Amino acid sequence: MGLPGVGKTTLAKHLAEMLGAVHLNADEIRKEIHKDLGFSVEDRIEHSRRMGILCDIVARSDNYVIADFVCPTFATRKAFGDDFFMIFIDRKPCRHYPDTTKLFEPPLAPDLIITEGGSPALWAEVAAKMILSKQNHYDI
Repeated sequence: MGLPGVGKTTLAKHLAEMLGAVHLNADEIRKEIHKDLGFSVEDRIEHSRRMGILCDIVARSDNYVIADFVCPTFATRKAFGDDFFMIFIDRKPCRHYPDTTKLFEPPLAPDLIITEGGSPALWAEVAAKMILSKQNHYDI
């Protein structure tokens, strides 16, 4: 998770390849499946809830699942669920969406914080080692 344009999708693609995970990109899901949702606070919460359900369904097949999306507020993260490994990309965005930036609440206790420096492949390797060391499957 993180603001738009910080590298979430790039990291997710690297990590999915390393873990053999299913990658669910929220922009694609919103465009193809959640077409009825806009960007109001309520719609963002519903989008997150639905993303969590999709992840749970995929995880039942004993696969790792990577949910790649902004998930901007405490309420959206709560709606997503509570059994996941959270990676927070805390970088300056290359794109600016004032409405998202205004309501964004940094997570309180992510499992991994990615800041400036390091390639997506390097950070994916760090994340994969952390995830695999837990010997559990998570929605990411």
